[in-house]
Amino acid sequence: MKDKAIRAAIEAATWAPSVHNTQPWTFGVAGEEISLRADVERKLRVSDPSARELLVSCGAALLNLRVALRAEGYEPIVRVLPDPDRPSLLATVRPGAPVRPDEATRTLAGEIRRRRTHRAGFTDLPVPDRLIERLVREAAAEKATLTPVRSAAAVDVLAALTQAAQAVQVQDRAFSLELMRWARPPGSPRRDGVPAEAYPRGGWPGRFPQRDYAHGQDWGKPGDQGMAGSTGLVAVLTTPGDTRESWLAAGQALERVLLHASAYGVSAAFHTQALEMYHLREFLRHELCSDQYPQTIMRLGITFEDSRAVRRTPAEVLD
Repeated sequence: MKDKAIRAAIEAATWAPSVHNTQPWTFGVAGEEISLRADVERKLRVSDPSARELLVSCGAALLNLRVALRAEGYEPIVRVLPDPDRPSLLATVRPGAPVRPDEATRTLAGEIRRRRTHRAGFTDLPVPDRLIERLVREAAAEKATLTPVRSAAAVDVLAALTQAAQAVQVQDRAFSLELMRWARPPGSPRRDGVPAEAYPRGGWPGRFPQRDYAHGQDWGKPGDQGMAGSTGLVAVLTTPGDTRESWLAAGQALERVLLHASAYGVSAAFHTQALEMYHLREFLRHELCSDQYPQTIMRLGITFEDSRAVRRTPAEVLD
């Protein structure tokens, strides 16, 4: 029975969100213990030299491991960064005492494969206040802070900084080449990177720019964005520290928020451009984040569009 639970947990982990869908993780199994490791070959060496975004991505995978094991009837026993001499070993997880999964666990587990990243505008339907309050509590449970940005002026600042960062990055050849590595052309058989059908053709003309995965080509899905032009609710996920443990905690908080949101039909779009530039990230930390470290900027909203997700198989990520 534990073997089945371990297989289910690893498969669930592969469905975690990751920057540019790089899926920067591998897994090992020794007895009943799962090892979560950073795949440094998938690190974004230009935009993420510290591996912060890589560890946030792996933190999301760790949350899925935990949820899946609990859904399979076992309390997960987790050790984060267990060996200082093995920096790529991010966590070990093994099934502990039998537990009866509660409704919340079953709900989260059911959303792991259904959750999708959105890369356009949202409908004008508002995200309910009660759900926002719940998402804030879920992030806090993982030692992170999710702050809905209610001030129009603060939203303007975040949008302007995102635009500025994007404008600088698209002029940087190294940034552009790195992004192109993870952009999948139409019909590509790859199981990683961002598919051409995952964003609107011509981009979304909103205040928060999306990455130019099409890099000037006529890629993207056609569609009328007139019914989905809302920015949605802007939110920032922060942590009190900025260590590797903080980044893993941020990833777990992020995935917990995303799974809960998905259960209520709410999707997220991410805008990390400004966080990839040291001075802009520091400005945000001091001026908008009460000296907490911003780990993710997102928009939350309701969309009726769906997209196909691509993931590597468990066999491809098992060492």
